[in-house]
Amino acid sequence: MSICTTIQELCFFFCTGIGIASAVIVFFTLCYYAIILAWALFYLLQSFRATLPWSTCDNPWNNKTTCRESFVNISKEDRKNFTSPVLEYWEGNVLKITAGIHDLGTMRWELVGYLLLVWIICYFTVFKGTKSTGKAMYFTATFPYVMLLILLVRGVTLEGASLGIKFYLQPNMTKLMEPQVWIDAGTQVFFSYSLCIGVLVSLGSFNNYNNNCLKDTVIIACVNSGTSFVAGFAIFSALGFMANEQGMEVSEVAEKGPGLAFIAYPKEVLLLPAPQLWSCLFFIMIFLLGISTLLTDTLALMTSMGDLYPSMFRGGKYRKAGFMAVGCTILYLIGLTMVTEGGMYILQLFDFYGASGFTLLWTATWQCIGVAWVYGDEKFYDSLEAMVGYRPGQYYRICWKYLAPLLNMAIFLFSIIKYEPLKYNKKYEYPYWGHMIGWALALSSMLCIPIRMIVVIRRSEGNTFMEKLNNARKPACVQAPSKKLECQLADNSSQESPPPPYSSKTNFETSM
Repeated sequence: MSICTTIQELCFFFCTGIGIASAVIVFFTLCYYAIILAWALFYLLQSFRATLPWSTCDNPWNNKTTCRESFVNISKEDRKNFTSPVLEYWEGNVLKITAGIHDLGTMRWELVGYLLLVWIICYFTVFKGTKSTGKAMYFTATFPYVMLLILLVRGVTLEGASLGIKFYLQPNMTKLMEPQVWIDAGTQVFFSYSLCIGVLVSLGSFNNYNNNCLKDTVIIACVNSGTSFVAGFAIFSALGFMANEQGMEVSEVAEKGPGLAFIAYPKEVLLLPAPQLWSCLFFIMIFLLGISTLLTDTLALMTSMGDLYPSMFRGGKYRKAGFMAVGCTILYLIGLTMVTEGGMYILQLFDFYGASGFTLLWTATWQCIGVAWVYGDEKFYDSLEAMVGYRPGQYYRICWKYLAPLLNMAIFLFSIIKYEPLKYNKKYEYPYWGHMIGWALALSSMLCIPIRMIVVIRRSEGNTFMEKLNNARKPACVQAPSKKLECQLADNSSQESPPPPYSSKTNFETSM
């Protein structure tokens, strides 16, 4: 069962739009997320060379005038006039980036091939549903911990590692006044926990009815946050070492977004013995972490489409496999626009507007309102008690009804008031039509909620607006589902609802 079906059965007249909005967000995420994996494969294969190609300034893509392999004994002002071979490799060879979004240039054919390989791996892993995806998760979700432990041990033993760890643990309270910090933090939490995009709902629907989903939620939260905290030591110890070696501040070598994975860390491995080994380990970890996210997001999207249009998965042995092949092909074709020489500008539009920040906060706020206020926290508690055998504590009620919606809405409004147009690399300013494309991506999911609300009210029975509104608010379920009595649709109780596209017999642990 997908988030579209689940929310519809919870019966809020506006919440079917939430399910559709979540599906749109995950679609945009998949469009650009596979590109990051293509970059990781590109770097991984280049790591097997005798000399790492981003270590020197004598390559065809380097600017011999501005490229400097070392910035030791160079003042901060003079550094602005030079670039590192790592940055020139990233922009001049991997991306071959153009002057702006108005000039997309030609295809980066190496990345086209890597992107195709990523989607082939994804398709053959998910086309059998949770049966194949669940087995893959045992490897893709656990092996990165081995890589993380190796990088952590090596990182904290480097000279200058304490500088990075101190920078990591010592907060800068003035940053709390910057809206982008809150947006980035909220986006990271949503992506890290797979919130508002239907992944946990879709995968959790394959569990047994009496599976303790509350315990799984706590485990996911603890393991996820703990992993992020430990990973911070591995990353910032390496950044501290790099700052110490180059005579710079940690804040000057720290990057965010793609810059951390494809600029800062490749620069750091050059300072280590056997750089090829550490480069391989790092990009293997990046690829496995990314592919696990890609697999679960793809499965969630396909599950949503299968629940909305069950006929697509029926009518033949190969119907489901064919439908998934079409879906992966569409995502691949859209991704081709982002492996052009100007594709980085498009990718940033998808990332900044389409699948993070405003859209996630907006959708999360409505989800909290729908569960705690429209459906009702008491009914939700009754449903949880029927599943897990006990009623959760009052802490959860307070979070659902007050803390979560208020915090989400506050950050959303704060980000709108303090909105700053997107820039690439803090320098390139997008043209007005570029921002219009970005806002069109954002509104394509955000408007699903009010538009669907209006459609449901108009289609409801009644002579007056209030009658239509009251009928629209009636639940799709006559009562909360129980183990013996499944959800009966109030408006169609005599007809048998189609089963979900995947067999619910598979016990898939969402804590994976």
